[in-house]
Amino acid sequence: MASDPDKLLNKHPGLTHSELQKVTSHVQREKDEWYLNTVMIEGHRVPFKFKRKKAYRSLTGVYVNLTYYPEVENVAGFKIEIMHVVRIKKT
Repeated sequence: MASDPDKLLNKHPGLTHSELQKVTSHVQREKDEWYLNTVMIEGHRVPFKFKRKKAYRSLTGVYVNLTYYPEVENVAGFKIEIMHVVRIKKT
């Protein structure tokens, strides 16, 4: 039986799955009914973003498994590459 990341990767070929990634920074802010989370991963210069209905404990220093895809976000007229996280799990 395939694991959850394997099912997602087979169904959506544009996704990437990374394991045992160390979170160097975690920021969350509330917007409407959602908590927008941004994490920075050791060895990457691109922010990883996701949203949740509930607040998350700080992930700084924690190792996580991530399933994500690249996306471009327009901020103040600048195009910025981000990684849109569809699944994050602490290890």
